[in-house]
Amino acid sequence: MSKTITIDPVTRIEGHAHITIDLDDHGYVSDARFHVTQLRGFEMFCEGRPFAEMPSLMARICGICPVSHLIASSKACDALMAVSIPPNAARLRRIINKAQIVQSHALNFFHLSSPDLMLGMDTDVASRHMFGVLREHPEQMQEGIRLRAFGQEIIRKLGGKRVHPGWVVPGGVSHPLDEETRDDILRELPEMLTIVERNLDWFKGHMEGFAEEIRSFANFPTLFMALVDENDSIDFYEGKLRFVNASGNRVGEDVPVDRYQEVIAERTERDSFLKSPYYAPMGYPDGIYRVGPLARMNVVETLGTHAADQELAEFRQLSRGAVLSSFHYHYARLIEILYCLERIRELLEHPEILDTHVRAHAEPNASVGIGASEAPRGTLFHHYEIDRNGLMKKANLIIATGHNNLAMNQGVLQVAKHFINDGHLSDGALNRVEAVIRAFDPCLSCSTHAVGQMPMDVVLRDHQGNVVDRKVRA
Repeated sequence: MSKTITIDPVTRIEGHAHITIDLDDHGYVSDARFHVTQLRGFEMFCEGRPFAEMPSLMARICGICPVSHLIASSKACDALMAVSIPPNAARLRRIINKAQIVQSHALNFFHLSSPDLMLGMDTDVASRHMFGVLREHPEQMQEGIRLRAFGQEIIRKLGGKRVHPGWVVPGGVSHPLDEETRDDILRELPEMLTIVERNLDWFKGHMEGFAEEIRSFANFPTLFMALVDENDSIDFYEGKLRFVNASGNRVGEDVPVDRYQEVIAERTERDSFLKSPYYAPMGYPDGIYRVGPLARMNVVETLGTHAADQELAEFRQLSRGAVLSSFHYHYARLIEILYCLERIRELLEHPEILDTHVRAHAEPNASVGIGASEAPRGTLFHHYEIDRNGLMKKANLIIATGHNNLAMNQGVLQVAKHFINDGHLSDGALNRVEAVIRAFDPCLSCSTHAVGQMPMDVVLRDHQGNVVDRKVRA
């Protein structure tokens, strides 16, 4: 007798979604889908607004990664103005963007995913949360809180506030960095580097306990995409788009950001508000690709800092080609924190980092502007069109999480097939179906979360719609 399992909502992610799992007459998984149930409507909100308002407006899309939207939006506005921003403005934009990578990755690893990683996938749900981690691993949880706070403090010190800062503007940034702020950040960096290195060692030492998850967490061939610079190195701020395949080989030529539509097409599905972009030359759905920390580790040749490159070399020993298991997003996230801390130190020690020339001013000089950056979850695009008066005619946004939509759906199906094979609703199996989504760290909310309960209600129904089993989790 066929049944449907519904996981609603998916817990410990940023936003609202549910999962449906269809079982056949023998209790085996026949299909599974990840449904995003909230609407992202910012493309329509901005129509008719002056283009210069876009960075501040677009930062409100997300309370977790507003800086990424500030960066991509401001770069689109730079293109509309047809200006090259001052070199020091670019350095300062890079610093605040990397600070956001640090705080966002720390949030996922230490707050959202740590109950699975530090307590175990099968731990009783009553204690499988961050307070349970705090009881069992107090020092490690406190380190995670400290690391995230450090990233947020850099955003506050540079941008004026931790969430939705207005410091990144068309043409550069609104004001320069002062010596006291620079020195304050540099003073704390050694402690942060020690924290992330210690947790990298911990994670690598515990990976063997997750062999089954590594084999089944969205572990299949796809393309991977990220921005790379002229040295084939990681670049969160600018560069060209590069795709590699499951063997780690380049697919096509690197593409400038303003030609992204040559390689990325978009599709919508009837059961989700999240777009499903795909690699256009391969068509839909064969053009499935992944972005974010795992993709960046697979796409680049080097990270460009000493300690992070050592970790990248070790990471690549996991596979002869690209590392395919999405479980290793967690590993890649820690490496990226290390890289960002090293690069923040290098940028702060640049001899011209206190230069006060940090903004270019101009009227609109182009009708189309495209900006991109590497957000914590992957490549983010802002594509604007304006009229002669500089008013917004159209905006198209491809949010980082959207790139992963096809892979997340396929990953949910893979995990469900692996862990649910007789219709039995074990809590550990259902948690793993959610955990594969948490590995991607999707950001669906468009705004800061409201405080409240996130109950989980899983219902099994037969083909006639009758409830045959149910579990409710507070």
